[in-house]
Formats: sequence, structure tokens, C-alpha cells
Amino acid sequence: MLAIAALLGLFSATVVVHADHNNPNYVSDHDGMVHLFEWKWKDIATECETFLGPMGFGGVQVSPLQENVVIVNRPWWERYQPISYKWGTRSGNKEEFIDMVARCNKVGVRIYVDAVVNHMCGDHPNAVGTDGSRADTYTRDYYDVPYTRKDFHPTCAITNYNDASNVRNCELVGLHDLNQGTEYVRGKIVDFMNEAIDAGVAGFRMDAAKHMWPNDLKVIYSRLHELNQQHGFAPGSKAFIYQEVIDYGGYEAVSKYQYDEIGAVTEFKHGQELSNSFRGNNMLKWFVNWGEKWGLLPSNVALVFVDNHDTQRSNNAPLTYKSPKLYKMAVAFMLAHHYGIPRVMSSFDFNDFDMGPPQDGQQHIVSPVIRDNICSNGWVCEHRWRQIYNMIRFRNAVKGTGVNNWWDNGSNQIAFCRGNAGFVAFNGDQGDLRQTLRSCMPAGRYCDVISGNLENGRCTGKVVTVQPDGNMYVEILKNEEDGVLAIHRNAKLN
Repeated sequence: MLAIAALLGLFSATVVVHADHNNPNYVSDHDGMVHLFEWKWKDIATECETFLGPMGFGGVQVSPLQENVVIVNRPWWERYQPISYKWGTRSGNKEEFIDMVARCNKVGVRIYVDAVVNHMCGDHPNAVGTDGSRADTYTRDYYDVPYTRKDFHPTCAITNYNDASNVRNCELVGLHDLNQGTEYVRGKIVDFMNEAIDAGVAGFRMDAAKHMWPNDLKVIYSRLHELNQQHGFAPGSKAFIYQEVIDYGGYEAVSKYQYDEIGAVTEFKHGQELSNSFRGNNMLKWFVNWGEKWGLLPSNVALVFVDNHDTQRSNNAPLTYKSPKLYKMAVAFMLAHHYGIPRVMSSFDFNDFDMGPPQDGQQHIVSPVIRDNICSNGWVCEHRWRQIYNMIRFRNAVKGTGVNNWWDNGSNQIAFCRGNAGFVAFNGDQGDLRQTLRSCMPAGRYCDVISGNLENGRCTGKVVTVQPDGNMYVEILKNEEDGVLAIHRNAKLN
């Protein structure tokens, strides 16, 4: 009996940790996250107030908060080479971060920090950080933490992804690997994360979680504070944790399923499969059973995306802003479907792997210039594309419903409903889509939110009419700008 009781206690504890950390803590009528990659804190605060909040976005993933080493030519990846846990980066200082979090929370937009706690920066002569910290990286002395050699795993390189110890105890591309199994290192990480929680953040992306032991992370998560009620979080709320575990379904020693009981996990296969299908390498009709049957994580623990800041620079890149029509179709499907916890990418324009964010002659990040809802000054801002922000609004309109009334033409034209609150259709064929379909929507006239908006009681794009008998005519021509059509209950004409 004692053994059975112990096992039941262990099972119960696992479920509690799992359930605590997979809730994004969105406010009502807000959903979907955007990664404002390399944006400055001041600009994010303004974007929350003027655009993200009004459009119903649920949250923002920000670039790493902690100080990083300064690297020649300022590549984007220097942000992933921490030198201390001080809050001073090219995105801004501590006061600006705290102000941003407060302003975003006030308009219903949550903030998620990209936490880099697997490692410290690699070897750099005369290493200096963005907030003035110094380190002797060759002796593993990071003076402003402080860390010394005893806080790191013995030096070795990751060479064998079939060996979990090699993956988790050795250095990823020369980055000095911290030993999260020690109380001292755990304490430093917990203190860093708790300070951010107390400032009002809603959660964390755990960078390189694949390279840390799940049990060590579980201990760290168990010591995090509850979210700050002064920022509108419910009593007892826990930080949303989504862990970067790159797993495309191969036979490596480290699997995404080793982490999904302690928090959510980034589902890389999601973007790969969507990109493969919308590029025409797989038929869209197979999405009828989209989700776990495709080898994806359970929906409630899957942080999903089409592309991210890493994959869009990879040799086998998924769809990105550089293929706009197909990319918008893939993002629309992600936001229209109920599977997973979606994150939208918002990029700066780049033409080589290392290229960092837009900057001035003093290497300061420059702000996006926004006119007529379009970004310039080197910024892409996919989240401001009508076809994407309107699908965030679609997602909010259909929240709580499932997928029903699936239709396909046996190939690459598909359509489905979300309850009786929304309808979406995709034309991935080489020909036109002209089809009368049985609607799930109440009779009436609706604005297609892909081709336009509902403004001043009129549609600026297509109008879709649901007849009293429930039928509606859907048309997406092959030469149109967009291969998607979407209507929802909040885009109905009076």
C-alpha cells in the first residue's frame, strides 16, 4: 500500500506541475502571441497600446532580457550569448522594460521573456557586455553573476545526438554550459526569473531546453513565484513555460515528450508540415485529422508556429515572409485551427544568416517606421499584415469551438467551420475554387477578413452571403493575391 500511495503521489505531483505551466494567462477576448524579434522595449510598449491590444493579440515574446556580450558587426545571435543576468541590452534598460510590461499588461497584452539559462557566452577576448559587465570567458569567470569554472560542466563539445548526456552536459557551438544540477546555479536562474515575474511578465520561452536535464528544470520551475496580481493575473497563476526542444520526429536520445509534463514545448514539426503542404508537397486534404495523429504534441502543451527566428535562417527553412502568399496561407491555417498555442513571427528583413536588426551608425537598434499600417526602416512586421492580424481577430471570435463541417475537393482545396462562429477556405490548387458549400454560419452577409475589413458598416473586400437555407457560394481564384477566405460572427453586416 505504501508503494502504491507513493506512486499515486508522484503521479499527482507530475500532473500539477504540468497543468500549472501550460496556460498562457491571456485575458479574455485576447489570443495568439507575436514574437517581436529584436524590438526595443519602448517600441513594444507603444505597439501594445496602439495595435496589439486593440487587435486582440494575447501576448508578445520579447528578445532576451539579460545582458549579452558585444560581438563585432552585431549579429542577431549575440543576444543568445549572455554575460550576466543584468537587464541591459540593445532593446533597453531595466526601467524601460518594467514600464513596457506595465503598459502592455494594462491593455491586455502579456509579455513572455526569452530566457537564456542553459549557458553563458563562448570565448571572446576582452569580453564586454551591453550593460558594461566583463568576463574572462577562457577561465569561466563571469564577474557580475558571479559564476566561476565550478558552475559549469566540464568542457566538451556536443557531437552525438544519440547520447543524452553529451547533448545536455556539453557545449552547444562553444557556448559554456552551465550545470543546473547545482544549487548555486539553480538559485541564480530562479532569482533572475522571479525578478521578471515580480515585474509582471506572464512567462518564459526556455531557450535550448533540449540541452538541460528535465528534472533540473522541474526544480527551477517549482521555485518560481506566482504571477503578480497587481498586473491583472488571477490569484495562484503560474508562469507560462514553453521550452525550446527541436524534435522533428527522428531517433535522437532527447525527445519533446521528455519535457511536456513540466510545461509546454515548442512544436517544430508543426511549421515543417504546414510549409511542406502549402508548398504543394503534400495534399491539404490530409489536414482533416491535423494534430497528434501527425506526430505532434498534445494540443494543450504545443507552442506552434510556422517559422521562428532560427528556422527562417536554416538551410531547410520553412515558409517565411519571403514567400508572402503561401506564408499567409500557412499562418491563416494555424490561427484558424484549434490545435496548439500559436505564435506569429514578426521579422526584420535580412539577406544573410548573421545579419542583425536594423541599426544606425552607432549600432543602436532603430525603430520601425509605421505608415498606413505598414512597417519600413528595415522591419517586416508580419503581424501588421491584414491577412494575419485579422486571423487573430478570427481566432478570438471562434474561441471555445472545435473544427466541424470539413470539406475538401479530394486534393488541395479545403474548408472548415469553427462551431457556428467562423468559416475558412483555402485554395492550394493550380485552378480556381468555385464552390457552393453548406455553411455553419447564421444566414446573412459577412465580410471576408482576408481581402478586407468591416469598416463603417461596409466591407472593404469580398462579401460572402449565407443563404436562409444555409448554403453559401465560395470563390477563390488562382490569380488572386490571397489563397484564403475567412468569415466570422464579428464581421457580419447588419
